[in-house]
Amino acid sequence: MLTIDRATYDAIVAHARRDHPDEACGVVAGAAGSDLPTRFVPMLNAARSPTFYEFDSTDLLALYREMDDRDEEPVVIYHSHTATQAYPSRTDIDLASEPGAHYVLVSTRECGSGAGPVDFRSYRIADEQVSEEEIRVVDSYTDADVAQPATKE
Repeated sequence: MLTIDRATYDAIVAHARRDHPDEACGVVAGAAGSDLPTRFVPMLNAARSPTFYEFDSTDLLALYREMDDRDEEPVVIYHSHTATQAYPSRTDIDLASEPGAHYVLVSTRECGSGAGPVDFRSYRIADEQVSEEEIRVVDSYTDADVAQPATKE
């Protein structure tokens, strides 16, 4: 299960709306081993495409170095789909390289860049196997959230 705070959830949705009609992408880092997404890092879709996303390699390298320095890891890797459902495409599955991460997809096909419903879903992707997981949105993290050990579903 992905536990995510409301502010981060809202920030991911806002980024997806803002970049529509192109796909948005980014990372939410957290303390290594915590499975708790705490630091929202919106990234530039270097492909600038409505059907594909690509992290800028220089920005991504800088982010991984920064996470390493801060003893963090990518807890959530997110991107949006602008014309299809929030389900990983074959390309998304092939590019999934963080088996411990939650892969969040946000579909803006119904609302575009405006107000309206989005489809916000989370998956675990490992060895090309996709498993949808429950999402728990909380107002803020509690001591129990912080203390819970990371679990891989």
